[in-house]
Amino acid sequence: MLGGAQALAWWEGAPSAGMSRSSKLVLGLSVVLTAATVVGVHLNQRQDRQRLRDGVIRDIERQNRKKENIRLLGEQILLTEQLETEREKMLLAKDLK
Repeated sequence: MLGGAQALAWWEGAPSAGMSRSSKLVLGLSVVLTAATVVGVHLNQRQDRQRLRDGVIRDIERQNRKKENIRLLGEQILLTEQLETEREKMLLAKDLK
């Protein structure tokens, strides 16, 4: 680890710091790329979590639509049965006349 004077000299770019300009450039570039990678992974995870939440919401909406469609189908079946019953009554009434 660098002492206080050495760290100050390193940041000021003094030759006594022991690091060449290219070494500092490589270190700085490595730090920037590492930080960018961490931020990128974090944003990607956030996006993935949001996609998962949206998927759950879409599934719930799909299930609700399915329940509603089943309910409407049941109503249609009852109405069809009532209509057929009334038709039969009307046909019987016509036949009796």
